[in-house]
Amino acid sequence: MAPDTLADAHLVLIDGSGFIFRAFHALPPMNRADGTPVNAVYGFTNMLARFLRDHVGSHLAVIFDAGRLTFRNELYGDYKAHRPEPPPELIPQFALVRDATAAFGIPAIELAGWEADDLIAAYAKAMVEAGGRCTIVSSDKDLMQLIRPGVDMLDPIKQKPIGEAEVRDRFGVGPDKVIEVQALMGDSVDNVPGVPGIGPKIASTLVAEFGDLEAILAAAPSMKPSKRRDMLIEHAEAARISRRLVILRDDAPLPLPIRELGFAQPDPPRLATWLDGMGFRSISQRLGVDGQAVPAAPAGTPAVPVAAGSESVPFAGYETVTDLAVLQAWIAEAQAAGVCAIDTETDGLDPMRANLVGFSLASTPGRACYVPLLHDGDLENPVGAQIESRAAIEALAPLLTDPGTLKVLQNAKFDLLVLEHAGAPRASPIDDTMLISYAMEAGSHGHGMDELSARHLGHTPVTYDQVTGTGRNRIPFARVDLKRATDYAAEDADVTLRLWRTLRPLLRPNRSLALYEQLERPLIRILADMEQAGISVDAVELRRLSEDFSQRMAVMETEIHRLAGRSFNLGSAKQLGEILFDEMSLPGGKRMKTGAWGTDSSVLQALAEQGHDLPARILEWRQLAKLKSTYADALVEEINPTTQRVHTSFQMAITSTGRLSSNEPNLQNIPIRTEEGGRIRRAFIAAPDHVLVSADYSQIELRLLAHVAGIPALKEAFAEGQDIHARTASEVFGVPMQGMDSATRRRAKAINFGIIYGISAFGLGRQLGIPPGEARSYIDAYFARYPGIRDFMESTREEARLHGYVLTPFGRRCWIPGIAEKNPARRGYAERQASNAPLQGGAADIIKRAMVRLPAALAEAGLAARLLLQVHDELLFEAPESEAEALQALAKRVMEGAASLSVPLVVETGHGHSWGDAH
Repeated sequence: MAPDTLADAHLVLIDGSGFIFRAFHALPPMNRADGTPVNAVYGFTNMLARFLRDHVGSHLAVIFDAGRLTFRNELYGDYKAHRPEPPPELIPQFALVRDATAAFGIPAIELAGWEADDLIAAYAKAMVEAGGRCTIVSSDKDLMQLIRPGVDMLDPIKQKPIGEAEVRDRFGVGPDKVIEVQALMGDSVDNVPGVPGIGPKIASTLVAEFGDLEAILAAAPSMKPSKRRDMLIEHAEAARISRRLVILRDDAPLPLPIRELGFAQPDPPRLATWLDGMGFRSISQRLGVDGQAVPAAPAGTPAVPVAAGSESVPFAGYETVTDLAVLQAWIAEAQAAGVCAIDTETDGLDPMRANLVGFSLASTPGRACYVPLLHDGDLENPVGAQIESRAAIEALAPLLTDPGTLKVLQNAKFDLLVLEHAGAPRASPIDDTMLISYAMEAGSHGHGMDELSARHLGHTPVTYDQVTGTGRNRIPFARVDLKRATDYAAEDADVTLRLWRTLRPLLRPNRSLALYEQLERPLIRILADMEQAGISVDAVELRRLSEDFSQRMAVMETEIHRLAGRSFNLGSAKQLGEILFDEMSLPGGKRMKTGAWGTDSSVLQALAEQGHDLPARILEWRQLAKLKSTYADALVEEINPTTQRVHTSFQMAITSTGRLSSNEPNLQNIPIRTEEGGRIRRAFIAAPDHVLVSADYSQIELRLLAHVAGIPALKEAFAEGQDIHARTASEVFGVPMQGMDSATRRRAKAINFGIIYGISAFGLGRQLGIPPGEARSYIDAYFARYPGIRDFMESTREEARLHGYVLTPFGRRCWIPGIAEKNPARRGYAERQASNAPLQGGAADIIKRAMVRLPAALAEAGLAARLLLQVHDELLFEAPESEAEALQALAKRVMEGAASLSVPLVVETGHGHSWGDAH
């Protein structure tokens, strides 16, 4: 239902003419039963159906060209004059395409004398003036001039947003200057004359230097003599005419008011009837309206729609496929359905090393199969003939690459890497049920298949332990009886498909469709590429570090034993607790439920801050022990024997804020500011003749805080590039920034970052080594100077209490499960989470937006660089030495342009032969 006020509305405008021609040229000839050509209609319908499944908007319309002649032909008679007439087989499809739009219940808008682009411009302007926003679904370069706050574009084929960064990549200028560049370079497709000899690069350079077309033409006579100067002077009037031709008329009349464009889901019987009449059964099945067509009836007899098929199909009756012809039949069935689920079974959890033991397919709920490839069985359960792995992959390849069949997976990145490691091509298009769930409910619950099945399908799937056993009795999956293996594996595909049918429609009403479609799903391929690339490590240096850490730990151990008065196992929490609280009688000890004393880092830190040496030394020893085991030792073991690189695994659906995490190895917890952390980073090295390039957002969460809380002083400081911590100290403590001592600045820095994480007076006092009362006075002074920050924190907590989640500035829902806890400590923790989540989640959204844009930017710039790692607010690339400077500039531009805030985003870059050197 459309919102009551357009101030809350989102108008989506589909460039219908662009859809038609793309569909016509992409598909082979097709005819309806009566012989009418329908390939463009079929493609248009498919694109429209998928768009409605994928993208949310409160208002929607498809905009068409009404005819070839417009006011531009009166202005310039040769405008589009050399365009050929449409092919004869396309002409009858124009009306059918409009029928398709009507069948979906979407307004089809056109106006004689005006181009579709002008109508789009007029609607976009009206929407923004009404306080709403507009998304233009098109890749047409001419529409890029319309991009501005409140107006964005989406490429319907690449499924990628087009914003200011993409416009700059294409034209070399921002959207507000596109018409100046187009006026100079002209357009051979539309017969816009422009100035001969001036292409996009020269045009953008001139616009950047002089500002606009008139300024360029005015300056031309005084330019250095050249052919370019002569052309500008000679063709000045042609350039002026070109500008009038390319500028879109946002004063065009609106054939329908925006309020009449409110989106409603298609009427199933109406849509089914039209699809049935066109013979588009596969689309009807994919949309779930097959069988709902209104049957023909005698005149005057009311038609009654046929009920849709039931989803209550049992999870059983799966087929084991061991014959290639049978597999090919299953693949054909999946392609006919237009959507299928795929799952893989492996002999390991590392997709870069695991072998593909088998895979499963599901084409409709309750219909699935398992294809064993490497099962070996045993004497009691011998395995018969199986399809040879290479033959099975070759048979599967056309399905994986078929653009007309959606492949649905659960935790798609893992399965795609497994399939590619086995020799399969890259699958596209895909959907991921794990990420669909995560986009809507990050932090609310887990997103594993079993949990989602129980939650949404009311079904508990067969578990891995049930078919392989546990502990010492566990057997490899390759030795599981084929019947039991099929029950388990095929059910996984069946569950995945049913989850997709259940969850996918919820993205739109949950306002999570754009987040999933434009960020989470594109990241699957990007992260898979990063994992495949891996990163080199210096094994010799790591072993040297390990030995150094061992020696230092041994020295520390001797000192700790001396302080304790006896030897004990430093790794034993029980023995340590007895020494600290029983033998040394230190204060603050608390026993756990087991009866042993608690000795976690917070306990030891509190004792160390009271001046006790033993807990301080234990903390240092533990830090070295962790670095030794987690990095110095483990990284050497993680080196892939084939690639000789380390391949971390990025977890996409773990955190509640959208941040990525990594494991095996975990690269998120390397200390940033310690000497040991620096030494570990220096063990990550570039390939020969390459460098590592680091691009790191500077103080991104503080910048987001200034933006969302609207703090004038902080916004001014960031806008002017001031030292934000010195500025805060000056504002809060009333001291001049000039000549400020480091201790005062350090206090302000601790407050700035502490406030983001909801730090308490006790916590701040512990950081600064001051009494809690004094720390409380600092926090009070901070909030008194910046009351907007307190208001923001309170409003986010209230939002969490009201809805159960908070929103990032980009619309991500971060669920806060403990916000209603009766226990004050747990509720307080949840409230701190609520205050921080919009900032941490917003930072995650921004870096993900940058990551999604970077591959295309790198390719367009012709750079061989590749993205290797994402760690918090930093991206790490590997590039040939010759590309270092260009890559730094490109990464900085793309990352700083990933979001438009009221404060500047700043990215710091560096390069070197190691990760440490790049900082």
